[in-house]
Amino acid sequence: MDQRQALAAFSALSQETRLHIIRMLVVSGPDGMAAGAIAEKAEVSPSNVSFHLKELERSGLIAQQRESRSIIYTANYEALGGLIRFLMEDCCGGNPEICAPAAAVAACCTPATKGELQ
Repeated sequence: MDQRQALAAFSALSQETRLHIIRMLVVSGPDGMAAGAIAEKAEVSPSNVSFHLKELERSGLIAQQRESRSIIYTANYEALGGLIRFLMEDCCGGNPEICAPAAAVAACCTPATKGELQ
């Protein structure tokens, strides 16, 4: 992740509703959530959630996929990990053990896709 991408991601995350949405999508895993369910759980109108989802998608932090008549949104775990790695890239003044816990989070596995679940 470069500085431009990190700025776009931080800009998207700097709004309370969008931060709440991304956290919901991270928790939902590879199954994601339908836009209507996101609006309901975030307690915002469908048009409001649509605006926020568009901003998160533009920043690369989420992806969408059509399933029948619904649009399912999922967190982009690779981009989220990249954002953490961007922050930790030159960390700790030569003492990598200080950053080890955060680096482990950034390097964690991306959830399996639906077809890979057993």
